[in-house]
Amino acid sequence: MSRRILVIEDEDKLRRVVQLQLQTSGYEVEQAATAEEALGAMEHVDLILTDLKLPGMSGLDFLERAHAARPGLPIVMMTAFGSVETAVEAMKKGAADFVLKPFSLDHLTAVVGKALEFQALRDENRRLKDALGGRYQLHNMIGSSKIMEEVFQMVLRAAPTKATVLLEGESGVGKDMIARAIHYHSPRRDKPFVKINCTAIPENLMESELFGYEKGAFTGASLAKPGKFEQADTGTVFLDEIGDVTPGVQVKLLRILQEREFERLGSNKTRHIDVRVIAATNVDLRKALEQGTFREDLFYRLNVLPIRIPSLRQRREDIPSLAVHFIRKHAAELGASELELTPDALEKLTAHSWPGNVRELENVMERSLVLAGGERLHAADVRIDSAPRAKSAGGDPGFLPDGMTLDQYEESIIREAMRRAQGNKSMAARLLGLTRNALRYRLGQMGMDAGSDGPDA
Repeated sequence: MSRRILVIEDEDKLRRVVQLQLQTSGYEVEQAATAEEALGAMEHVDLILTDLKLPGMSGLDFLERAHAARPGLPIVMMTAFGSVETAVEAMKKGAADFVLKPFSLDHLTAVVGKALEFQALRDENRRLKDALGGRYQLHNMIGSSKIMEEVFQMVLRAAPTKATVLLEGESGVGKDMIARAIHYHSPRRDKPFVKINCTAIPENLMESELFGYEKGAFTGASLAKPGKFEQADTGTVFLDEIGDVTPGVQVKLLRILQEREFERLGSNKTRHIDVRVIAATNVDLRKALEQGTFREDLFYRLNVLPIRIPSLRQRREDIPSLAVHFIRKHAAELGASELELTPDALEKLTAHSWPGNVRELENVMERSLVLAGGERLHAADVRIDSAPRAKSAGGDPGFLPDGMTLDQYEESIIREAMRRAQGNKSMAARLLGLTRNALRYRLGQMGMDAGSDGPDA
C-alpha cells in the first residue's frame, strides 16, 4: 500500500512540481495552499511536507496543532536559507527533518523517504513493545489458585513503586515472568529491562559485566564498555539468582542499592544511575546469612518487598489450565492441531510432583504434543521424563522416587492422604500417624488450607 503525503505550499507552481515528483516516486499526494486548509485534510496521511512560511497560520504554529491532533506524525519542513534558525526550532518542537530552498527534487524525495522509514521503525518498535508488554499483563498469566492470586496482588502493589523487590521460589516457578510483569506494570515500562543471570557470568567477569570498564582496564579491553547497570539506566535491573554472587560483588551491589552510584573498572569517575532493582533467588538467603556466604546488610536492602512464588505442587489446581495453555501455545508455534486433554491425562498431570515446576510442565506438554497421535491427549500420551534428577535435587536416585527431595516426597504423601480422606484432616492425620495439629502445621507450610474440619474423632 502506497504512503499518502500532504503537501502544504502557498506557491502554486512549486506545490504542483513537488506533487508530481512524489507521485512519480510512488506516493499518493494531497495538497493544500494554507495551514488552515491542511488541518482538515491530515487525518489519513502518513507524512506532511509543509513550508515554514505560510499565509495566515505559520508553519511552526501548524506543527504544534498537527502534533496535538496526530502525535508522532512525521512532518518535514521546507524553508529558505535565511530561516535555518527557525527550522532548527521546528526540529526541537518535533519536526522530522527540514530541507532548504532551493532544493533538488531528488534530495527532497530522499528526505521524505528517510522520514517515512524512520517512522515505520518507530511504529514497529512500539508494536513489539506493546506485544511484549501485553504478554506480561496479569490477565495473560495463568493461575486462579488463591496462592497465585495473592502473588498477583503483590505484583500490582509493588509495580508502581521504586521499591526493591526480592522474588523467592524454586527453579522453574516463573520468577522471570513475575519480574517482567512488575516492570511492565510500572512507570518504567517504556524504559530498559535488563536481566542479569548471576549464575551464567564467570566470577572473574562479574564485576566488569555489571559495572563496565574503560579502555585499557585489562588485557583485551580495547574499547570502553558500559555495564549492565548503565544499560538499564532509568529502567529496571533484574538480578536473577542473586544468591550466587561473590562477597566482593555483594559489596558493590550494596553500594548501588544504597547510593545508586559506581565506578567502571579502570576508572575513578563515579557514575550515578536511576534504576529499579528486582532480585530473584532459588536458595534460602536466610540460611546463607547463617552460613556467612551472604551479607546481612545486602539481604535487608534486597528484601524490601519480598514475594514468594509457590511451586507447582503448591498450586495443583492451576495445572489443568497451564497444561491447556501450553498445548495451545506450542500447537500454534508448531503449526499443529490443538489436542483435547482427557480426564485421565489431567489426572496424571495433577498427580505428578513436578520438581521442575512450570518449566518442566511446559516441556512435557510440548513433547507430548509432538509425539501424540489422534485428536485427544490420553494419559499414555503424556510423556513425563522419569530420568533421575537426584544429582541436582541432592538425593539418591534409588532412594527417593522421581528425583524428589525429602520435602517433596513428604508433601506428595500428605497430599495423597488428604485425597484418600476426601479432605478430612482428622482422618488424614490418622492415616499418617500424626496429630491433627501436626498435620495442620504441615499443610500450612505447603500453602494448603489448614483450617479446622471439626473435632477429632
